[in-house]
Amino acid sequence: MLGNSKRIINQRINYYNDLAADYSKPGLVSNELGKKLIEKAEEIVAMKEETLPPISPNYTLEQIEQENKEWWPTHCEALRQGRGDILTGEYRDDLVYFCQDGPYRGLEQQKEREQHWWALIAQPEVTMVWPIVMFYGEFTYFEWNCVDDQTNETIAKGNVTWVRRGHRGACYLKTEQLTFYRDVFAPLELLKLITT
Repeated sequence: MLGNSKRIINQRINYYNDLAADYSKPGLVSNELGKKLIEKAEEIVAMKEETLPPISPNYTLEQIEQENKEWWPTHCEALRQGRGDILTGEYRDDLVYFCQDGPYRGLEQQKEREQHWWALIAQPEVTMVWPIVMFYGEFTYFEWNCVDDQTNETIAKGNVTWVRRGHRGACYLKTEQLTFYRDVFAPLELLKLITT
């Protein structure tokens, strides 16, 4: 029996309140904003340094977290547009990637497999959304799903953690659980749509 105690319910939040764009559902990002985010993504990828920068008074966790929040919408748009060149550029050359097909180390081991994933989630008439995204220093956690625009079926979903040292460091560790319901390997015509 609960008696007079009150149940505390956490307030629901919009995870995109302080971000440049909201990717929590389809139809919230204009083509014009998407274009600006792709331009920003290209700028961010160009900031990656050859050596992972140390966390220091000159490059704090607070600054890194803010840069990760700035990066996040550009990542979403790059995935929606199938920009494999940007997506690959977001990784460090010595990336460690843990997933059910992995582990992968470096940029070559996962390249062929990840192209199939990108092709499936960025295919025409499918919309990828990220209803949850959270930031803590170097860590970005998110959940995603892809919905067929015609049938409304979920074709794929997953949850991911990136360890990303801001714009200067990029992603050096990625963990992911992903599930594909309809297809596992993309047909050649979809693979050709991914920018390399």
